[in-house]
Amino acid sequence: MPKPPLRAPGEPGLAAQRRRMQVIIRRLRRAYPDAHCSLNYATPLELLVATILSAQCTDARVNLVTKDLFQKYRSAADYAQADLETLQEDIRPTGFYRNKAKALQGMGKRLAEAFGGEVPRAMDDLLTLPGVARKTANVVLGNAFGQAPGIVVDTHVARLSARLGFSNAPTPEKIERDLMAIVPPRHYVMLPHWLIFHGRAVCRARGPRCGECMLADLCPSAGDGQAGAQAGAQAARRP
Repeated sequence: MPKPPLRAPGEPGLAAQRRRMQVIIRRLRRAYPDAHCSLNYATPLELLVATILSAQCTDARVNLVTKDLFQKYRSAADYAQADLETLQEDIRPTGFYRNKAKALQGMGKRLAEAFGGEVPRAMDDLLTLPGVARKTANVVLGNAFGQAPGIVVDTHVARLSARLGFSNAPTPEKIERDLMAIVPPRHYVMLPHWLIFHGRAVCRARGPRCGECMLADLCPSAGDGQAGAQAGAQAARRP
């Protein structure tokens, strides 16, 4: 059975993308009503640390590490004053532990010196912290503070954005801009969670279950298991 057209005859491209995105959001909301941030945290600092550790590491593994880490390091000062080699060992299972330990120590020092030990609530301030790029800042602002200056783009969001025909941009920043042009701001925080849950359950990097996908009739890549894989892999390598 042929797929319905992705845009109505004569409908401008951007308007068609917005219309299709609205339908996709409605379906994802129904399918994943309990979608949420997969990283375990109780404070903005814990979320910041967990997100830094999540670079090129699964959320499940990060959660295993932070279970003990958050008991040992409870403040920005704790990270700032940590013995670097000890901190490296504490986070070793997350990979790239030397760079991550330096980032956490530098982050703690910056928070203590410039922000009274508190995680700032502004994008520009967060971006001054070692180990923090726009993706990490969006995660913290959206999930810890309920702010939505942008859209988190991780490997799942990048992959699904490409497969769904919303963005083939080569960087998370450009993918984010493409998505922000068609996604209502009220969905900036939740859209990544819905896409991540769908990416893990159905639209997998390898062996996507297109036959089980509630978005197949809206997806130009349905049946093509390789579409979007490269975009997701590129995004996964960025903080």
